[in-house]
Amino acid sequence: MNKRFKPIPSFETEAQERAFWESHDSSDYVDYSKAALTRFPNLKPTTTAISLRLPQSTLDSIKIQANKMDVPYQSLMKIWLAEKLAESTEIHTSAALTE
Repeated sequence: MNKRFKPIPSFETEAQERAFWESHDSSDYVDYSKAALTRFPNLKPTTTAISLRLPQSTLDSIKIQANKMDVPYQSLMKIWLAEKLAESTEIHTSAALTE
């Protein structure tokens, strides 16, 4: 049985479109069975500057390690945080699967 989809209305502004989709179910308008995986390889993730207070000895140790690895210390910190987050996510996912 083929579902008939409603036509997507035209919008004058992005705000109108946003308001529409906040109050309507997109599955009434879009056939997700025909959706295709799309990649946007040139998109850069949005970054936000933060202030992080560390003991001077910790920061010195990070800078020494970064120097040994020939990477900027802030980049090294981002790598370590991303790795730890991925590791933590894997642990929680595995724990949830075994419950």
